[in-house]
Order: sequence, then C-alpha cells, then structure tokens
Amino acid sequence: MTALTWEEKEQLITRNLQEVLGQDNMRTILKERDLKVYWGTATTGKPHIAYFVPMSKIADFLKAGCEVTILFADLHAYLDNMKAPWSLLQERTKYYEAVIKAMLSSLGVPLNKLKFVCGTDYQLSKEYTLDVYKLSSVVTQHDAKKAGAEVVKQVEHPLLSGILYPGLQALDEEYLKVDAQFGGVDQRKIFTFAEKYMPQLGYAKRIHLMNPMIPGLAGGKMSSSEEDSKIDLLDSAAKVKSKIKKAFCEPGNIEDNGLLKFVKHVIYPMFKAGDGFEIKRKEEFGGDKKFEKYEDLEAMFAAQELHPGDLKAAVEIYINRLLDPIRKAFDDDFHKALTERAYPTGATAKKGAAAQATGENTPDKVELKVGQILEATKHPDADTLCILTVDIGNDTKKSIVSNLMAYYGLEDLKGRSVVTLTNMKSSKIRGVESEGLVLCAFNQEKYEPLVVPEGAKVGERLIVEGFDNTQAEVPQLNPKKKVWDKIQAELKTNADGEALWKEFSMLTLNGDRITSTLKGCNIK
Repeated sequence: MTALTWEEKEQLITRNLQEVLGQDNMRTILKERDLKVYWGTATTGKPHIAYFVPMSKIADFLKAGCEVTILFADLHAYLDNMKAPWSLLQERTKYYEAVIKAMLSSLGVPLNKLKFVCGTDYQLSKEYTLDVYKLSSVVTQHDAKKAGAEVVKQVEHPLLSGILYPGLQALDEEYLKVDAQFGGVDQRKIFTFAEKYMPQLGYAKRIHLMNPMIPGLAGGKMSSSEEDSKIDLLDSAAKVKSKIKKAFCEPGNIEDNGLLKFVKHVIYPMFKAGDGFEIKRKEEFGGDKKFEKYEDLEAMFAAQELHPGDLKAAVEIYINRLLDPIRKAFDDDFHKALTERAYPTGATAKKGAAAQATGENTPDKVELKVGQILEATKHPDADTLCILTVDIGNDTKKSIVSNLMAYYGLEDLKGRSVVTLTNMKSSKIRGVESEGLVLCAFNQEKYEPLVVPEGAKVGERLIVEGFDNTQAEVPQLNPKKKVWDKIQAELKTNADGEALWKEFSMLTLNGDRITSTLKGCNIK
C-alpha cells in the first residue's frame, strides 16, 4: 500500500467535519509525524447506530495513520447521579470495547494503532486530582457553566459535578498525551474552554476536531432513550426494516433528515474508488440509479425526484451490511452473556437495579395508600390553599393541606381517589395541621393528583416496583434527614404518563400502574 502524503492524511482527518480548531498546528505535526487523537464516551446507554458517525471518523483517523485513544469515561458515568453501580459500569466498559472493535472491523479498518483507556486509570491519581484543584483556582464559575451549556443538563440549581465537567474533560487531553481531541460540535464550548485554560496550567493548547450533529430517525437528536429514534447495533433485519419504515423522511427535506445524514457521514466514507450509493427501483419509477457523489443524491432528493420510500429501502440494505458482522460477532455464548451482564433485561434488570438502590432514601421507606377525598374546604388564611379530609381506610382520616384549590373547584375534589403519603410527621401550614400529602404530577400550568386505577380500594397499599414494603409496618419519616425530599426528587412521570421512582413503576398490589395525564413531569 502506497504511503500517504501529509496532505492526504489531512484530507482524511478533516473530511466531513463541521469545524477544526488549530488546523495550522495539525499541519505542522503531520509534516513531522502522525497525529495522536482521542475521543471520549461515557459508558452509560447502550451504543446504537448513531455511534457509526464518530466511528466513521475514527476509521478515517486510523486510515490516516493516527494513533487513536478511545476514553471510556467510567468515572463521569458513575457521577451522573450515580445511576449505575461500579460493577455494572465495569461490564459496560467491556461491552463498549467489544462493540466498538466490531463496528470498526465492519468499517474495514486496521486496529493496530487503536487503544482503549478508562478514566479511572488515571483520574483518581494524586497528580490529576491536584490539577483539578489548580484548575478550580483559575476557572470562574461563569466560564465553567458556559462551557458545559450544550452538554450538561441545565437546571435552576445545577450540581457541582456539572460545573466541574468541562475542566475534567480539558485535563484529559494532557493526561492522555494527545495532540487533538475529537467530538461533536456540541462540545465546542468545552473545547474553547480547554484552549483558554490549559495554557494557564502550563499545558499545550490542543487541536479540536468537531463532527456535525446528526438527526435521529424520528427527527431531532438521535438518543438511546428514544426507542424510535435509533437502531440498536444488535437489532434484527426485521427490526431495522420496521424502524426505517417509521423514520422521519419528508419529501425534499434535506436538513432534518437522519437517513441522508447517515448516508453522508457513514456510508459514503466506506466507499472505494468507483463505488456509489445504489437505489433499486422499478423502471416505471425511474429504474436503478447509482450516485458516486453524495451531493448528487442530496440534490435529487431535494428536487423530489427521489421518493422517500426508495431512499429508505436503500439505506436499509446498507445498514444491514454494516450490522451483519456485528450481529455475527455477538452471536456466541461469551458475547451474549456480556450483553446481558452489561444491560440486564426484564425482571433481571429490575431486580438487580432495585438491589443496588439500598439505603434510607428508597421508596420502601414511604407508606403510600389509596385515599378518597371526603371533604375540601378553603384554608382560612390562604387563598390558594385548601384543607382536604382524606379517608385512607380502616376508619382513619387524614387532614391534608394542599394547593389544589388553585387548579380545581372544591366540589370537583370531593369523592376523588388519590395517592396519599401517610407516614409523614404532621406539620402546620399557615397555622393548620397537615397530616400527609396527596401526590400530584405538575408542570408550569397545572397540578394534577395521580390517577388511581379503577378497582383499587380505599386504604390499599401501593408500592414501587422492586420495593414491596406491604408486609411491614413503615415507621414515620424523619424530617431532619429529609428522607422524603430525597425520594421525591426521583419521582416523575414518563412519556406515557406512568408514575415512576427512577425507572421503577408505582403500582397497586395487583400490578396496575399509577398514572397521570401530565407526561414527562415531576411528582410531589
């Protein structure tokens, strides 16, 4: 194989990127030696087909002779609200390595200049920790928050970990001893943050290579949490067909079109000289067509001379060609067991996750019962508050102060079945004793009591899946330890309106789900 010139290497490294910072420095290095590049990913969600977009560029880097380091940010993954225990993250790291090797092999590139590193290999060292402290002494809170604005979830009261995140990522460049960092264009503010602050610690300014953001199959960002927006790397051909069929592909729309972007950034870079993207169609619809240049394919689709159905059929063929080697590699006992350990399914997943969620701030510490509102009267000293008399069974009634009067008429509340928290210590609210809580989903416009399934009886205990406490007497919550506050912070409704604590469903003893018409909201 003929050795590449530095210009050819530069062309491979930069093709299809949205932006390059430090390209002059890259040229200087390439004239002397091969570039050292790193790409990092947190080992959380299961890698899906969108990972082929960065993998396609990593394939370009390897073809250009680059030394490529893939960083598994296991420490970052653990600190992400500590959603996964170390044991699970270790298995996921193994899964990521296996699947990335299979993906790159599917793209037909050698792996001899590729290495994998875990963040915990060096991020817990004395030297790295001291640099974190040094960085915190020169970085302003404003700059740290601004740097993470595109990648760290923005909330009113951000966690300190989100503010530290950009600095940790910047330090990775030095500790991995690379020339360049590769990532999506959503990382740009972190990259410019690194360029500003690394020299202040005496470290070199690195090159930054940025991929464009690719729409998902449903339109918008492709996400592992949105089933219809992504194709799993181990999905069967039948599942691929089903998901491609439902993909958003508006006639003439070339901007918000995940299929076209995938073709541009993954399929075309695979082609050798003379190859092209092939469309198979009947003669009456224009016959077969081959596009050696992506621009010609895009132009024909924009002009609505190529039907979305024909594009989908072609993309399906190419995606299955990419996935076939991965399916084959994972179709053995070792990889099947690894997949199940890393991403447990069904009851195994729920049982394992529940077992990990031990401690005093878990939902088995609360007593939830089906209640029925018998009376609703206005609070004597607050216009937006009302006093609810709630029957919780066994001839027991609770007086509960609530803000539901701001959203419902008093008569509308009477007779309503509700989810009642019954083991709170009573407290005075504007001078009136409140002995519990009616759980409500809420958004900016409305509060709504959670919906109790038909057939649930007054006084019936409710549970959170995996945390059955119905066989024991539940002690009163300790307000000083703010146990309820910590449990409540994880209560929400999902996209289907189901009430959850973390990923665990709130259920009746018959297994019926507690719900709300307010979807994707918090509960309190």
